[in-house]
Amino acid sequence: MSDIDESRAPLMEHLIELRRRLIWSFLALGVAFGVSFYFAGRIFAFLVQPLIAGFGTGQGRLVYTKLYEAFFTEVRVALFAAFFLAFPIIAMQIWAFVAPGLYAKEKRAFLPFLIATPVLFIGGGALAYYVVMPLAIKFFLGYQGQIPGIQQEALPAMGEYLSFVMHFILAFGIAFLLPILLMLMERAGLVTRDQLKRGRRYAILVAFVIAAIATPPDIVSQFLLAIPLILLYELSLIAIWFTERKRAKEAAVAPPV
Repeated sequence: MSDIDESRAPLMEHLIELRRRLIWSFLALGVAFGVSFYFAGRIFAFLVQPLIAGFGTGQGRLVYTKLYEAFFTEVRVALFAAFFLAFPIIAMQIWAFVAPGLYAKEKRAFLPFLIATPVLFIGGGALAYYVVMPLAIKFFLGYQGQIPGIQQEALPAMGEYLSFVMHFILAFGIAFLLPILLMLMERAGLVTRDQLKRGRRYAILVAFVIAAIATPPDIVSQFLLAIPLILLYELSLIAIWFTERKRAKEAAVAPPV
């Protein structure tokens, strides 16, 4: 019974610490949501710029077909922005909870992944917003015009356009985390660099399948996601090669046990 009581005490301490970290994370998200909701109109005005560029300044319209659609669009915009604003604090809380259970060597190995994750995600989202979305919007708006017997005009709704933007940014942002995933799998011993090299042809096929699923059905968007995925796969192989060399050097200079 004494052994059970001793094991129960550390478990309760961990649960209390987890609760504290979750409370701080939700508080950060709540504050970020309040700030984002105040500026939701400006944030949405920024997100709508690719559509304005596609229509041409002063052209086109953005409509809402339900009375409550404009309000809930701003709520979704605020939630979307709040996650990005609160992510540094959430990441710090995750690190503060996990770090005490890691050795110094494990901390040095894990910390770069925590730093690289938002950088790669933002890079993917920026590629989607500044490059892919304008091309995709231009492609879809190209269907406007006169067809036999009727005028064809694009009237995008606010909610649908926001879903379109979020879909692009999240798809590209998550896809750009591929190097993090591969390097963590290699470090965990699930795959080796040789296995990844031999699976290159399958990786190319998977990249195009992911691009076909995650982007609208136009060739330009699919290629603009698939090609970076393939390049990131190759960069992951190079990064794994460097980490293998580093570990080999550390093992060579380590004193014998």
